[in-house]
Parts: sequence; structure tokens; C-alpha cells
Amino acid sequence: MLFVVLLSGLFAAFLQVLATRLGCVTGLDLASHCRILFYDRPKHPLFYRRLVLYPLYILSEVAIISTDLAELLGSAIALCLLFPKLQLWQAVLITAFDVVLLLALRDPLRSTPVRMFEMLIAGLVLAVLICVVILISKVDVDWGKAFKGYIQRRWHLHIFVSNLYALFAWPNVFRIAVGILGATVMPHALFLGSALATQDRETPPPVVKLKPLQATESQGTTWRRIKKSVASLFRAPLPSSGLTRAEHHADRGNNSLDFIRAHLSHAIVDIVGSLLSFAVLINSLILILAGTVFFYGKHYVSSTASLFDAYDLIHNIFGAPAATTFAIALMASGQSSSIIATVAGQAVSEGFLNWRVSAVTRRLLTRLIAVIPSMAFAIAVGRPGINALLVASQVVLAIVLPFITLPLIYLTSSKTVMRTDNPWDGMIDYSNGTATAVVAYGIWLVMLVANSYVIVTLIMGAH
Repeated sequence: MLFVVLLSGLFAAFLQVLATRLGCVTGLDLASHCRILFYDRPKHPLFYRRLVLYPLYILSEVAIISTDLAELLGSAIALCLLFPKLQLWQAVLITAFDVVLLLALRDPLRSTPVRMFEMLIAGLVLAVLICVVILISKVDVDWGKAFKGYIQRRWHLHIFVSNLYALFAWPNVFRIAVGILGATVMPHALFLGSALATQDRETPPPVVKLKPLQATESQGTTWRRIKKSVASLFRAPLPSSGLTRAEHHADRGNNSLDFIRAHLSHAIVDIVGSLLSFAVLINSLILILAGTVFFYGKHYVSSTASLFDAYDLIHNIFGAPAATTFAIALMASGQSSSIIATVAGQAVSEGFLNWRVSAVTRRLLTRLIAVIPSMAFAIAVGRPGINALLVASQVVLAIVLPFITLPLIYLTSSKTVMRTDNPWDGMIDYSNGTATAVVAYGIWLVMLVANSYVIVTLIMGAH
């Protein structure tokens, strides 16, 4: 499974770089590009609009809701672990109101809130990493055997075939592997990555001069100002600077060469560094921790272990402080992913449908949809059903991935889309080279085959 974590991290880094290049070069996010590509085709526009664009939008929303569902359940479980007297359905209900975290961010896709948003996510991810490192330090890990999980020192064909056969021979294990892929790459993160890449990080935001507060202002005036401020939280944002009315890619201009050179290389380094040093590291440590505690220690567990089982086992072996650290890590992870899904949903709805909605409104809508199945499972089946729902939500993410990545690969491989004016030499082409395109379509094919196998085994009821 560590090899799956590493491979998923490499896939995620590669695809996120493509999404970043798309946003940085064109000044437009992936969702908006999909609208231009499919909304008004020269031939059969209604066909592409109704059978390609809108289904693609629905799949994108399904991915966002699946993410929010998983993070809602994860945060609810963390609350139950921190406060044992809470019932699971009560924790789900409490977690549903964490929308207040976005109240201070206003619109995270524009101007200064972008940096606030990034700092908040970085802080939550760092909290998860610190908690996991604290836990792993209390476990006696055989690091030599652990690193062999990534890649064998002598990699022979029969080893690869035997590992591949083991995955396909155990459909449940293969579904978990596909779930790891979906949880690492995350379709909605591609939309968000392309949207954030359109931001101008060099030009400082305009300074807004506030009028001094008059001493003679009445309490009524202050109350009206408070109401106006609250109302602004739910007001739809203004169109982004990259929003275009162009009907075809050939009709619009891209970012300047100076903008691309100032932003692209830094963005790629940040993305690859953060994914490989944080995402892969955290996922690997969690997997090593689970394997050491559950399967290679004195407390061997033959059945599938849930998050509740993990908490109980950590509590019994290492004590209450370590178990509390585990719950805090789970809570921080849930909140960071949930906020990312919300902001990605804002970019998706604005790009696909030109429907601008505030982050708070978007959060309420997404959370309302996610809380219904969560409450139903929490009340009907309790803890056992929640574990199955968590795995299923991650598998859904992986199944949606090929549909989202195909337009991304096509767009970044198009010379019409990925070109910019050069004042001295005509046009500069930022489209994928032959090798990059081959790797991109190869990754897409791997995801398609894996998802097809999962769907077939689910239909056949294989275990």
C-alpha cells in the first residue's frame, strides 16, 4: 500500500502541475475552460451542452459532495472521540455548522483572502503532520521493512506481477487502493489549483481608505453597519478578473509572458514540494502507524479496523494523551479538506454555469446535501455503517477522476489554448510536449482501468 501512496502522490503532483500551468498561462480555471470547450460548439451545440458539459458539472459536484461527506464524518468521529458522551448523530449535526470557519475569509478566490485561505490550510495540514509525528514516535517501527513498501531494492518482474495479482485477487484491497488514489489526487483540487493559479501574486492589492468613525454616529447607524456586513457574507462575488465572454478559445487572449514567467516556476515548485513533502509523508506515516499497531504489533487485528478501533487501541497502548492527539489530527484533517472542497465548489459553479455564489452560501448548500446521508447512516447503522460510507466516498472520488482529468489533459495539450504572445518572437507555446502528453494519457488510462475493475467487482458483488 505504501507504493500506492507514493504512486498516488506522483499522479497528484503531475496533474496539479498541469492544472497550474493551465490557470497561469490562460488566466482561466479548468471549469471555465470546460464551459468554453463544450457550451457553444460549432456543430451540435445542444448535444455537447446537455450530454457532455452538464454531466461533467454534475460529476464535479458529486466529487465535491463526496469529499464533504467524508470530511463531515471524519470531523464528527473526532468530536465523538474527544467528547465520548456525544452520540454520533449529534456530532454530525454539530459538525454541520462549522461554516463559521469561512466567515472571516469572505471570498477566498480573490485578492487578500487568497493568502488567508492558504495560511489557514497550511496551518491545519501542519497540525495534522505534527500530531502524526508525535504518534509515530511512540511506535516501534521497523523502518527498513517500511521503506521496502515503497519499492523493492531489486525490482523483478515476478515481484511486480505477484503484487498486482494480490491486488486484483482481493477486490476489497483493490478498492482501498483506488480510494487512496481518489483521496490523494482529488478531482475538485484540480479545479481549485487552476483557479488559484490565475491569481496575480506580484501586484499588491489596492489600499482601501476607510472613513473615520464619527463620534456623533448613533447606535442605529452602527447596527445598520453590522447588518450590512452580515449581508455581504452571503452576497455573490463580483466576476473574477479571468472571467471571459469568449465563445471559443481562439477568440480570447492569455496572460502576458511576464506574468507567466513571474508565477509559473514558483507555483510548480510549491505544488510538487507540498504534495511530496506533506501529502505523501502524512499518508505514509498514517499507513505505517496503522500497519505497525494493528497488524505487526502484539494487538493483531484480523478484521478491518475503523477510526474508533484505532482510537481505542492507541488509548490502550499509549494512553489518553496519544489518543487525544489522534482525534485532534482527525479533526484538523477534516476541517482543512472540507474548506478546500467548499472553495473548489465555488470555482466549479462559477466556471461551469457562470453562477456566482458566496463561499458561505456555497458551504451551506454543500453541507446540507452531505449531512442528509450522514445523519441517515449515523442513526440507522451507527459506527459500522460510517466506516463503509467513508471508504465508499473515497472510491467515488477515484471513479470521477478520469472524467475530470481528460479535459485537463486535452486543454493543456492544445497549442491553441496554451499559447501566449511574445513581443519579440511572435507566439510561445506552453502546451504539453510529446513525452508529457504520453505520460498524462498513460496516467489517465491507468485510472480508467482501475475504476472499471472496481465498478465491475461492485456489480458482481465480489469481496
